[in-house]
Amino acid sequence: MTATGIVLGGLALVANPRLRRTRIGAREVAIGLASAAALYGTFKLGDRFARRFVPGGDAQIRDIYSLRELAPQRETAARLVTIIGPAEELFWRGLVQEAMMRRYGRWTGAAMAAVAYSAVHVTTGNFTLMGAAGIAGAHWCALYAAGVPIGALIVSHCAWDVWVFLVQPTGEIEAVAAPAPGSSSSSAPSRKPTSRPFEPD
Repeated sequence: MTATGIVLGGLALVANPRLRRTRIGAREVAIGLASAAALYGTFKLGDRFARRFVPGGDAQIRDIYSLRELAPQRETAARLVTIIGPAEELFWRGLVQEAMMRRYGRWTGAAMAAVAYSAVHVTTGNFTLMGAAGIAGAHWCALYAAGVPIGALIVSHCAWDVWVFLVQPTGEIEAVAAPAPGSSSSSAPSRKPTSRPFEPD
């Protein structure tokens, strides 16, 4: 994702020179953090719904969080904040959505951009992730269409990424342990502890 972010973010900066003037000041930080908090609240509710009503939702959510183990958490946080989060906003909102809004109108273009943002996640085969991307994409696309500056959306995306993925997951994240050989199939599968906060490596 880091390499992809560099490519897509760079493409956005080349294709839309206006993005090079993006600034992040106190106003953008305040708006970004507030929107990240609102999105986190939405995901807390969505987590409960997906685990209860979506077939395989619980396992798919745990699969997403298993990606935390691919690299030290500080390294993951640094990549999310310096490359991945900013690049996604520059490309999806600053380039793709901007072009769609010019062609199809503000809100139609925003809706199309949100659908596209969700659709690219279908390749993961994780439809809970696809739905989550659709919700997050709709959130940021609506804010951009409403006039929220890219700088604020970068803050929102980065803060939300780090908070929901590393600091305070929305629910249980550990893989469900397989039943021990010879154990009764009716016994409930054991689970490791629930979500844990960000820990220094």
